[in-house]
Amino acid sequence: MSTPTVYDVAERAGVSIATVSRVYRNPDSVRAATRDRVLAAARELGYLPSGSARGLASRTTGVLGLCFPDFHDTEAEDAPDADDAELMLYSDEVIRGMERAARRHGYALLISASHADRAGEQLAEVAGRVDGLAVLAQTVPGEDLEVVSRRLPVVMLAGQRNDDHDHIEVANFDGQLELTRHLIVDHGLRRLAFVGGPPDSPDGEARFRGFQAAHLEAGLPLPELPDMRGDLTQSAGRKAVAELLDRDGERPQGILLANDQMAVGALHALEGRGIAVPDGMAVTGFDGIPLSRLVRPTLTTVRQPMGRLGEEAAQLLVARIRDRDRAPAARLLPVTVTRRASCGCG
Repeated sequence: MSTPTVYDVAERAGVSIATVSRVYRNPDSVRAATRDRVLAAARELGYLPSGSARGLASRTTGVLGLCFPDFHDTEAEDAPDADDAELMLYSDEVIRGMERAARRHGYALLISASHADRAGEQLAEVAGRVDGLAVLAQTVPGEDLEVVSRRLPVVMLAGQRNDDHDHIEVANFDGQLELTRHLIVDHGLRRLAFVGGPPDSPDGEARFRGFQAAHLEAGLPLPELPDMRGDLTQSAGRKAVAELLDRDGERPQGILLANDQMAVGALHALEGRGIAVPDGMAVTGFDGIPLSRLVRPTLTTVRQPMGRLGEEAAQLLVARIRDRDRAPAARLLPVTVTRRASCGCG
């Protein structure tokens, strides 16, 4: 099958070639209905922009791509006792790991933080400039990813496994199980609250299942749903703590949050309420970002190998570029519980 061109997209959508170009280069300059029609035509045809057909066919760009959601959290910049240079978030460490591995294999790395309203367009732009693409879970719509994967190797980082693509994830369930077990068995806590991420986050849901499993193991009442949910930012952690504390009934003895960013926000909120951590309430996170060791008290967390995620992604992409017909690979990376002051250790 021949590679679709900008002419094909223009003909299918009933617009000019210039309009197709504007959709990808300056989408706000095109009416929404026209933009949607062009993007739908591009998806149907499997078109990638940027004059990429020759590069994709010969695989001579020498570039790997990484797409991840833009979850920038401005509160992190104001965290106490933290230098800007050390405020590495999850995606930053993935980028570093992937860049190191890509360089070892002779590739450069092109990265893109995808805003939700332009995720599909940004994916297509990046895909048109690379030989292989790593996509962090929940970054782009499935139909856009499917179009790209017809043309070049794709590896999924975290999230729901897809048997059509190479996939790398960390042991979310095991890590949360071990952490929750630590609070129950080693610290004797019985009233625990869990603050989850968005309900469509496979990683966050796996962590909640680990939380549930620890309760079953200890013979404690089984929580059916997270007590609260948040968008994985510090402000979400602050809000969750405020709502938990304002509820009627007994206050939880500990709060486990689905990621470190929310856990740091929880620490700030508890300090604002005059509740000491860990004596008044234990707090834990998940990810092991550098900020977790800079806050006071230092944060107990589950350390996942973020840099290794990036390294493994580059290695799988290079292997897929060399052999497009091999079976998709699935890798599960181990995690470690880091016990610090926020749970009463350290």
